[in-house]
Amino acid sequence: MRAEEGAKEPLWWQQGVIYQIYPRSFRDSNGDGIGDLPGILERLDYLAQMVTVDAIWLSPIFPSPMVDFGYDVSDYTDIDPVFGTLHDFDVLLTGVHDRGLRLIIDFVPNHTSDQHPWFKESRSSRNSSKRDWYIWRDPKPDGTPPNNWLSIFGGDAWEWDEATGQYYLHTFVKEQPDLNWRNPEVKSAMFDVLRFWLDRGVDGFRIDVAHFIMKDPALRDNPPNPALGAREIPAHAWESQQHIHNFGHPDVHGVYREVRRLLDEYGNERPRVSIGEIHEFNWPIWVSYYGKQLDELHMPFNFALLNVVWSAAAVRAIVEAVEDVVRIGAWPNYVLGNHDTHRLASRVGAAQARVALMLVLTLRGTPTMYYGEELGMKDVIIPPELVQDPFEKNVPGLGLGRDPERTPMQWSASANAGFSATDVAPWLPIADDFKTINVESELEDPSSTLDLVRRLLELRRSTLALHSGTYQSIEVEEPDCYVYRREADGRRFVVALNFSAEPKTVSLPESGRGTVRVSTHLDSDGEVDLRRLGLRPNEGCVVEVQDSDSRE
Repeated sequence: MRAEEGAKEPLWWQQGVIYQIYPRSFRDSNGDGIGDLPGILERLDYLAQMVTVDAIWLSPIFPSPMVDFGYDVSDYTDIDPVFGTLHDFDVLLTGVHDRGLRLIIDFVPNHTSDQHPWFKESRSSRNSSKRDWYIWRDPKPDGTPPNNWLSIFGGDAWEWDEATGQYYLHTFVKEQPDLNWRNPEVKSAMFDVLRFWLDRGVDGFRIDVAHFIMKDPALRDNPPNPALGAREIPAHAWESQQHIHNFGHPDVHGVYREVRRLLDEYGNERPRVSIGEIHEFNWPIWVSYYGKQLDELHMPFNFALLNVVWSAAAVRAIVEAVEDVVRIGAWPNYVLGNHDTHRLASRVGAAQARVALMLVLTLRGTPTMYYGEELGMKDVIIPPELVQDPFEKNVPGLGLGRDPERTPMQWSASANAGFSATDVAPWLPIADDFKTINVESELEDPSSTLDLVRRLLELRRSTLALHSGTYQSIEVEEPDCYVYRREADGRRFVVALNFSAEPKTVSLPESGRGTVRVSTHLDSDGEVDLRRLGLRPNEGCVVEVQDSDSRE
C-alpha cells in the first residue's frame, strides 16, 4: 500500500481534474469556423458547474503561421488573431478564476516558427547576433547533413539554408527550427516568456516535448533500433533509430530545476504547476523528471495508458509500476486522451470507455481529460481533401494524422453541433453521431457518459479517499477484472472494473457488505455482498465498504 504518511494538505493540482481544450475546436463565437477565446468564455459555466472540472489546459493560442496549428510559435507573448486578443485572454482568465477554476497554458520551448523574428534574424547571416540561438551546422564533406537525426514528421531533421551555406535542426517540420538551449541568452529569453504569463496570472504550464530541449552537445549519430528485428521499415522513419542523442540529455534536469525555482517565486500568491510532455516509457527515466529532490517538474505526463493493450492485467501493471516508482512526496497522474492520440471511445469502444473513465477518475493521481471525452466522442474519418495535419501530409498512408481526434466539440443537435455561431463550415468535419452524442442531449439522459462523469466527479470531490487517499490493488481470480482499494479518513472504497463483455463475479477479502456509490450502468444494485460481487458486462463500480475493520 502506498500511504502519504504525514502528507501536507494536497494542492489544487493534486486534488483536481485537468480538462484539456483544443481551442480551434471548442467553440466558435464569431462564425469563422474556428474556435476562439470568447467561445471558451461562453462555455466556462459548463466546465465549472456541469462537468465540474478544476483546471483548464489550453493548447497553443500564440501567434503562428499554423503550419503545425500553433506549435510553430512566431510570438510567445501575444494571442493569434484567430483566437482573439490579449484582452480576450485576460477576460477569459478572470472568468476562469471567478468560477474557482485554474488556467494552464502551453509552453513550447523546443522550437519556434521559422517566421519568429529570432529565427529570421538568425538565418540572415552567419554573423548574426542570434545565429547561435538555433542549432546551425556545416554539412559533412560530401554535403550531407551533420548527422543522421530524423524528424518526427518524416525525413531528415536538418534543412539546408542556401543563403548561409549551413543546415539548421528541426525535430518536427522544417518550419519549426529547434532553439539552442545551451545558449544562455535563449534560456533567459524563454524564462522571460514564462514570467510574462505568470505576471498575467496563469496557474501553470504544460511544457511541450519537455525532454527535447537538451541534445547531445557533440551531435553524435543515433544508433539503429535493434528492436525492429526483421521488420522492414523505411530508413528515414522515426522508429528506425534509438533516439539516445537527439533529446533527453542529462543537462535537461538543470533547466527544469531553474523552472521550478521560478514557479516557486510566484507560489506565495497561489501554487503554480509545471506539467511536462515526456514521451518516456522507461519508468526510472520517466520518474527522474520529478527531480532527485522533487525539485523539477511537478508532474511529467504519464502516457502509458494511451497505447496499452486494453486488458485488466496490462492496465493494472501500469498502475503498479507507477505506484512503485513515484516517491512519497511526488504525485502520479494519468492521461486517457489528448490532441495527438486517437479518441478513447475509438480505441477501446464506447462501453469500455466508460470503464476507463471510472478508472482514471478513481486512481491515486491527477487525471487529465480531453475535451469531448466526457461525452464519449469518437474519431472522425477525414476525407483526403480535408486533411489539415502536417503529420499526415508528410507521412501519408500510415494513419498518423491527428485530425480525427481534433474535430469540433459537440454541443447540441443543431447545425454544426452547436460549435459555430453560424452555418459556416468548421475547420474540420463534425462527427456523424452529433445529434445523439452532444452536451444538450446527454445532460438530459441519466444513462449518458456525461452523466456518469458528473457522478464520478461529484463523488471524487466530496471524498478524500478518492482524490487523495491510499491505493492498494486487490488480488482476484477473474483475469478480466481489476480491483483496487482507496482509503482515507476512516472511509474505504473498492473500485471493481470488468474489462470483458461477459458477466463476472469477484470474491473480495473485504467482509460484510458495501454500497454501490457509482456504477457505469445506471441501474446499480445498491447494497452488495463483497464476498461475491457481481459485475455485469463492461461494468465498473465504486463500492463503499460498510465494515471498515477488515483488511486484505
